[in-house]
Amino acid sequence: MDLKNVFENNKVWIKSKLSKDQEYFKELGKGQNPELLYIGCSDSRVTAEDLMGLGPGEVFVHRNIANMVISIDLNVMSVVNYAVEHLKVNHVVVCGHYSCGGVKAAMQSADLGILNPWLRNIRDVYRIHKNELNAIENEEKKYDRLVELNVQEQCINLIKTATVQKAYRDRNLKVHGWVFDINTGKLIDLNIDFEGILKNIMEIYHLD
Repeated sequence: MDLKNVFENNKVWIKSKLSKDQEYFKELGKGQNPELLYIGCSDSRVTAEDLMGLGPGEVFVHRNIANMVISIDLNVMSVVNYAVEHLKVNHVVVCGHYSCGGVKAAMQSADLGILNPWLRNIRDVYRIHKNELNAIENEEKKYDRLVELNVQEQCINLIKTATVQKAYRDRNLKVHGWVFDINTGKLIDLNIDFEGILKNIMEIYHLD
């Protein structure tokens, strides 16, 4: 890739935007008011705004390997705090995708160095759901199901946080789990039972 092309593409993009709306960049400069926080995978094939049909200012985005929400990761926790408490988003989405390299890598025996502790969190998801996953004979379908279960567990990790619990009580914030089917382009709602999960975990994870 010739990086000079990136800047040429940028000029074309600016011209295209201004041809439709001369005030486009002035409006962007006034600030943002997104209603949605999207936590997705860093995979270069999955672009958050494009797959949802949204534009600049409509979604606050955080991406990492395998769309993880880990309580000691100050990056994702800072994003959640800022989006929920300061931007006042009404929805938080964890979106995984089929054919996720991070999920597959987590289940390999190879030593991946600094990635080991990060991917170990996905192994924990497998451990929690191993009976269901071990019953799936087709390896691709097993990985697809692990992608879905990983999204579910990351939603639970969100629901454990004081930031999300407080926003739910104060203004009915919702947490959603989605999967992007990279082979068809379809966005799938896993219909995570947010209130049911919250009720189930409150005995242990309730935070005032």
